[in-house]
Amino acid sequence: MKTISSVEQPLVARALWHLGAGVSAIRQEQLRAPGAGEVLVRATHTALSRGTERLVWGGRVPVSEAEAMRAPHQAGEFTFPVKYGYCAVGEVVDGEAGWIGQRVFALHPHQDLFVLPTSAVARVPADVPSSRAVLAANVETALNALWDGAAAPGMRIAVVGAGTVGSLIAWLAGRLPGCEVTLVDIAPRRACVAASLGVGWALPHEAPADCDLVFHASATAAGLNTAIGCAGDEARVVEASWYGNERVELGLGAAFHSRRLTLMSSQVGRVAPAMRSRWTHARRLAKALSLLADPLPDVLLAPPVAFEQLPQCFASLLDGRDCAPCPIVAYPPAADLRGAPPVPMS
Repeated sequence: MKTISSVEQPLVARALWHLGAGVSAIRQEQLRAPGAGEVLVRATHTALSRGTERLVWGGRVPVSEAEAMRAPHQAGEFTFPVKYGYCAVGEVVDGEAGWIGQRVFALHPHQDLFVLPTSAVARVPADVPSSRAVLAANVETALNALWDGAAAPGMRIAVVGAGTVGSLIAWLAGRLPGCEVTLVDIAPRRACVAASLGVGWALPHEAPADCDLVFHASATAAGLNTAIGCAGDEARVVEASWYGNERVELGLGAAFHSRRLTLMSSQVGRVAPAMRSRWTHARRLAKALSLLADPLPDVLLAPPVAFEQLPQCFASLLDGRDCAPCPIVAYPPAADLRGAPPVPMS
């Protein structure tokens, strides 16, 4: 279908840029009108993925991983300046006629307007609120981790780290028939998250032992060692954290070898090997969005912060002190899409 752009030029978008370690600002940039096969999206919500965005904001992305860790629509380079993020929900306001008015999810940084190919956006199901849909990328990560770990009904499963990804892993694992799932974290305030998701709760010194499968998502050496301690004989420990340039010290002595434990990584950039021949990234994302029809993950969403306040609030949003582990950014309602010339990056 032919694209007919209804928005006059120039279009000016506002985006969050990290200018140096711990220094962020909103900058303007000029957009072109969407072309054939493209849409203009007005963001309504974005979310911060605390673990990864903390590393980016702090300049802790290793040079060796700079290319592998690029977000799909990132601008700039690691370390700085860089525009980063991958949890955006918005409404299509121009472009391909069949998409106008649709709510969509995109792996896009924090920005109020952006143009993408239709192949890079996914429709949000009608029964999924926009605020909850921002969890789609993290649900993909959790789903991929469960596939990597070969989670199955009836298992005793521990998840160490009650951040967004760990909590979503626990939520999905708890939906498997007969599974005993325990969410483990050092912060007692996260017990309410476990209760709301319908899974068990433990502090590290109370963590269950002899588990069939263990997931680690705290991005700390202490958490990973706790996870290893939860594993039963010949069990798998799935590492879902990313540490950036931080070195991790593990206790692989004692009974690690005699118990024949398996420590494996899981990373969302590739579909899990057991599913890869049949599942594309688009199919996995669509499944993640459909799973969010369940209202239980709302417990993970912190009260929204206004986009305009994001540079001032970024540090506090990353500190993880809220009961709800997922920070949400709310964007202003639709306004005139035409604007002043963009402010140059300094």
